[in-house]
Amino acid sequence: MNANHDILLEVKHLTKRFAVEDRQFVKSRSYVQAVTDVSFSIPRGQTFGLVGESGCGKTTVGKILVNLIHPSSGEIIFAGQELTALPPAQRKALCRDIQLIFQDPYSSLNPRMRIGDIIAEPIRTNQLLPKDAIEDRVSELLECVGLANYMRNRYPHEFSGGQRQRVGIARALALSPKFIVCDEPVSALDVSIQAQVLNLLADLKEQFELTYLFIAHGLNVVKHVSDQVGVMYLGRLMEVAAKAELYDNPLSPYTQALLSAVPSVDPTKRRDRIILAGDVPSPINPPPGCRFSSRCFKKLDVCERLEPELLEVEPGHFCACHLYDRSSPEA
Repeated sequence: MNANHDILLEVKHLTKRFAVEDRQFVKSRSYVQAVTDVSFSIPRGQTFGLVGESGCGKTTVGKILVNLIHPSSGEIIFAGQELTALPPAQRKALCRDIQLIFQDPYSSLNPRMRIGDIIAEPIRTNQLLPKDAIEDRVSELLECVGLANYMRNRYPHEFSGGQRQRVGIARALALSPKFIVCDEPVSALDVSIQAQVLNLLADLKEQFELTYLFIAHGLNVVKHVSDQVGVMYLGRLMEVAAKAELYDNPLSPYTQALLSAVPSVDPTKRRDRIILAGDVPSPINPPPGCRFSSRCFKKLDVCERLEPELLEVEPGHFCACHLYDRSSPEA
């Protein structure tokens, strides 16, 4: 999806289904279709923002990339190597270059460990530095995220939410990764603290030449940090484009509805709010055809029969919608 040949991460047709057994009356098995046929690529040094409603599958994508969940099918190509085809030992070694910043900065930290030990743990586990060098590395990481060295002996409950998230960021940096999955890293923080953490992530990206997958449900946050943006709905990518293109010229009716809900900082410019009818369908039994068809305000008859492909409608702008598919009988 990107003309730039210096691609660090490429995801091809990623799919994940979770089995759900119902033993109430008759033993049966159904599947939650969490992620279906998702494809995107991230050039080295850029940030790809993945946005959508809660439950759309964006966190599942992040967990698959850091090897916490195994995909049902699809390919993950990182730095020229296909991760899903590697033996477990080789994939584990390569995944040192892929780290995760968790959403909740409190529950992701061990309350019984001092933060110095939390940051040092991945270094010790991977035996990357001699013991006498680990303390210096922890001090360096604390300084990078804006925490004082004397704080290393404190426990997580002694920090504010923003400080705890800085500890989580320092831990993610401990192995000197190339790629970091940021799973809604500011959604649990106060609004006044969110900007500080976002600016810190931007500074670290430049300092260490990092590449990010930034997962969020707030379009204003994604706009602040991303180079490219992908919009997900019920496990599928609905639209992918460069940040400016997507915000100035949204093509998918779902993206248009999401953007209409973003408050404007200019009181003289009012947006016409698009109210979507109905609820998000069940991922166990998604509607046939386009998954957004049951709520779409521009629905065609073909939308309920055929599932649209993610096609390049304009240069670098991809959209899964029959309105822009020239081969569709009603487009």
